Amino acid sequence: MASEQKENQRKEEKRMKKNMKKNMKKIMALLLTVTLSLGLYGCGSKNDKTESGTSTAAESDTSAAATDGSEKKTLVIGDTTFNPSNEELDVNPHNSYSGWACIRYGIGETLVKYSDDMELQPWLAKEWENTDPLTWKITLQDHVTFSSGRAMDAEAVKQCLEHLLANHDRAAADTKIDSMEADGQVLTIHTSEPKPALLNYLGDPYGCIIDVDAGFDDGIVAGTGPYIATDCQSGDHLTLVKNENYWNGTPHIDELTIKTITDGNTLANALLSGEVQAAYGMAYESYPMFENDNFTFSQISTSRCFFLKMNFNEGSVCTDPAVRKAIAMGIDKEGFVENLLEGNGYPANGTFPAGSAFGGDKVTTETYDAEGAKKVLEEAGWTDKDGDGIREKDGQKLQIKWLTYPSRQELPLLAESAQATLKDIGIDVDINCTADNNSVVQDPAAWDVYAMANVQAPTGDPEYWFTVFATSDATKNQGAYKNEKLDQLEEQLSQEFDTDKRAKLAVEMQQTVLDDNAFVYCSFLKMSQISRANVTGYTAHACDYYQVTADLDIN
Repeated sequence: MASEQKENQRKEEKRMKKNMKKNMKKIMALLLTVTLSLGLYGCGSKNDKTESGTSTAAESDTSAAATDGSEKKTLVIGDTTFNPSNEELDVNPHNSYSGWACIRYGIGETLVKYSDDMELQPWLAKEWENTDPLTWKITLQDHVTFSSGRAMDAEAVKQCLEHLLANHDRAAADTKIDSMEADGQVLTIHTSEPKPALLNYLGDPYGCIIDVDAGFDDGIVAGTGPYIATDCQSGDHLTLVKNENYWNGTPHIDELTIKTITDGNTLANALLSGEVQAAYGMAYESYPMFENDNFTFSQISTSRCFFLKMNFNEGSVCTDPAVRKAIAMGIDKEGFVENLLEGNGYPANGTFPAGSAFGGDKVTTETYDAEGAKKVLEEAGWTDKDGDGIREKDGQKLQIKWLTYPSRQELPLLAESAQATLKDIGIDVDINCTADNNSVVQDPAAWDVYAMANVQAPTGDPEYWFTVFATSDATKNQGAYKNEKLDQLEEQLSQEFDTDKRAKLAVEMQQTVLDDNAFVYCSFLKMSQISRANVTGYTAHACDYYQVTADLDIN
């Protein structure tokens, strides 16, 4: 009874501290908002009124006189993700992960798109048919032109996909395209083996259809989207103008700038001051500043996961199964989400969010258990003989080299949380949070755990994640994880057309990597996009694409 009362008292104290912390943040947010507002009023403005009843210099500058005397609409979006650290080197979809910038910012479009339920929908393709296990017949939309002026027909799409297969590091293995035939608006694709998820893969950002003949100068391409890139400097800015000949609606913004601001707090100040009018990647602690009528939130649950990848290369301490298991038991997922993410996420169990036929609610994994983790390490011979709080074995200190990067604000927070909870069980965590993560991860001696963020099912299908991260020949298996059972299951999954059977295989594959503690899935993201109240059409989507569309506008 006494222990129960003590536990209840501890919970009540924790609740009170949390409420005090939230109230303090709201007070600080209010003070900062007032301070910035006073500063802006002091500077003066061309306009004294906006829809929200406030006045800022930036809002008054969102429209300027065009050369023809009409009002020119301009908009600046602050974004933490458009930078080389995220492998978005430009907007060429055939270059690494740059397709994300191409599709997010309205430059390129794919043959299919995804609903917020991650169901396939027509886009540049108006219909498709799997005529036999190796053949797909795709009928394209009529009257679509690239921003270069070239008509989009089957020959142009065939040329684009051929260039993709020859230049992209994942596309050929993903799609298994063997040959293609073009006839007017009909593209016929033949695969070298049955590929049930072909259309899902062609909806990946690398599948943006571009005019190859228009070239790739400075990483800029000619797509079919509502906006045209005119200047591209990854890590700094992207300049866009509206596509006057867009096929699927009328873009409203004359000139759009994507401004890279990797620090979440700096981004918050930029939105408050009017330097940007919309933002993606805001620090959670800044949210209270925008919870008023002057701003609009668009939030949605996504499959973007913050997870750990273990290093199985010789010399890494993570080759010890006991160490991997202890790490999995030593991560406080609930505390991370509640205290550091301010509830803007939900703890992860498996590779994918709960709810779908292959969701993480179908698998079991380690839960936070500090005492259990200590026991696992003790039994494996990791003990603290010198009393410094860090365990050792055979003269080696139990230190984890933790690699991560700052452009996703959640990752440094995860490192901070893990460093504290793992220290409690006798593991020293040495954090390397660097924008040079893509180079460091190539050196197997430079890391033991790589904490990263990834959209787990960006194609609406489970196969993508395993072939990118977990199978023996996966493109991002830098930790050299190998499990023959997993490889065999992937071989079955890759050729299985029945969706129920695909889901069962994906569940078994998740359980396989979880049993090895090869990956630890910490949290999924509730993604928020924040804009000034007079900005409309800035909407978050479950797939994390489609941020800039023809609907984006300033009222």
